[in-house]
Amino acid sequence: MAGLDPVHVKEEEGKTSQNIIALVSQFADDNLTFVRNISTGLALVGFLIIARSIRLITKFGSAADIPARFIERNISIRGRVRNISEKGLEVEHIPIYVPLLSPLLTKRQSVTLLDVRLAGVELTSEGQHWIGQQLKPAEKVWLRLITRQDETLHCLVSVNRGPLLSTCINEELLRHGLARTCPLVGLEPQSRIYWRLYKRLLRAESRAEKKGKGLWKEESRWERATSVLRNNTLVMSIKRLFKWTSGSSKQ
Repeated sequence: MAGLDPVHVKEEEGKTSQNIIALVSQFADDNLTFVRNISTGLALVGFLIIARSIRLITKFGSAADIPARFIERNISIRGRVRNISEKGLEVEHIPIYVPLLSPLLTKRQSVTLLDVRLAGVELTSEGQHWIGQQLKPAEKVWLRLITRQDETLHCLVSVNRGPLLSTCINEELLRHGLARTCPLVGLEPQSRIYWRLYKRLLRAESRAEKKGKGLWKEESRWERATSVLRNNTLVMSIKRLFKWTSGSSKQ
């Protein structure tokens, strides 16, 4: 090689590199399906590693299973309503679906329900009945995680009513006068998220109060007059006297 011209040496090295590239390209062309399968497999493995690390494909069976960062960042998770309780909802968590893998994981995981409370809302029996009418059996909902208290999740519960339409159950209950606002459990009253959510809920309750809906419905004059007469001492005494005289006459 010492006697060769440097230009000639570079040309030989260039030809060698081109031959290697040509061989690799030819191998890829001849084994295109094999190469694609390797690429797909590597991509799938990478996705599964990432998904597993951030718990995207994990089915949460209790509040304790949910990572603390999910709560801190108020992440929304999807679920299926299984029951409506006196204080909220019982929801089955729906993790992100991954073909082939999710069916295998689902077989290993038992069906357990999350105890969900409507954040900032004191539910009434009328409100409970309303939720039962609004949510279909096994209705899918979104749970925006607000706080966690022992085994209970306090969330903003939303239902998709169209591609671009989402209804917040918390606000709707207050807007119809079927619930009252209450302090947001587990949040610092001085925090930004506390006041942002609390003002949002108060605004919905104020609308019901102004329109006299539900809890804020005012009695009519006739209803107020009837109530006053019903509780009047003189009227009650006359009723007792009438019952006593009626009983005496029968004897």
